[in-house]
Amino acid sequence: MSFINVQTIPSPEEFMSAIPMSEELKAIKAERDEELKNIFEGKDDRFLVIVGPCSASDEDAVLDYTYRLAKLNDKVKEKLFIVPRIYTNKPRTTGDGYKGMLHQPDPTKGPNILAGLEALRKMHIRSISETHLTAADEMLYPENYVFLHDILSYIAIGARSVENQQHRLVSSGIDFPVGMKNPTSGDFSVMLNAIYAAQSSHTFLYRDREVSTHGNPLAHAILRGYVNKHGQSLPNYHYEDLELLADMYFKRNVLNPFVVVDVNHANSGKIYSEQPRIVKEVLHSRSMNPTLYSMVRGVMIESFIVEGSQKPDGGVYGKSITDACIGWDDTEKLLLYMADHV
Repeated sequence: MSFINVQTIPSPEEFMSAIPMSEELKAIKAERDEELKNIFEGKDDRFLVIVGPCSASDEDAVLDYTYRLAKLNDKVKEKLFIVPRIYTNKPRTTGDGYKGMLHQPDPTKGPNILAGLEALRKMHIRSISETHLTAADEMLYPENYVFLHDILSYIAIGARSVENQQHRLVSSGIDFPVGMKNPTSGDFSVMLNAIYAAQSSHTFLYRDREVSTHGNPLAHAILRGYVNKHGQSLPNYHYEDLELLADMYFKRNVLNPFVVVDVNHANSGKIYSEQPRIVKEVLHSRSMNPTLYSMVRGVMIESFIVEGSQKPDGGVYGKSITDACIGWDDTEKLLLYMADHV
């Protein structure tokens, strides 16, 4: 075999024991999880906003950002349920480039996955402790979920992972919301198959054990746009797209039909400044149709302290080193607008 053993990773039990969640923080997460479950089950009509940087590469800047979110949350919490994006894994289409804090706790240095696991767990715990907001992360590697299962309140499955069997099966054992993105091809049926699989019970091999799951009724759709055969980014957040998905959703008879619209990526053509306009269109569409109003219940926004993006060694505090984001001033204005129009 051509695999070279670099270092041994402790078991999840050892790892979580070394970097534990306090009882106070566990209680905060339990309360947040219950609130979010009520939103997905239609018992709470607040609008879900998953917002934050494309990738969490600098702990201090991420905590500065989430602290700002926490202060803003005091103004909008009656209408919005804010979940910070603290994404510590970054998928790379070609395998090149910065892969997230898991791989590189210091983006300017080489990979060190053990140090990355330690850094991302400490960052998530610090964020909950200082802001009382539990976060979202992407499940890029299903086997790593166990290192964060006691911390997160939301997981996204990316467009390149949504067709993967292991992502679907592991999602069926998660007891909080998991969003399934449409694949890069844009085929809604692929996403709906993933949701159906995640909502069902399964028996499978996970890490070093045979496990069984009861299914996750909170698995749902995320629309992120798509790419056609010419490599062009095309949106799927328009009124007709939402109507089509609603029809397909109800024909499949899945539990808790719920849609989050990712307003960046292919939906914005990666023009980050388009995100506020897209959010406003989504809110208008749902206001025009009772079915869409009950189904389209959240958005995903890429935002950081400083707008735009830079290279990993750029040195600008609070500016994304992966996808470009809107800045804090525009984010604050947008969330205040949303609170008045949901």
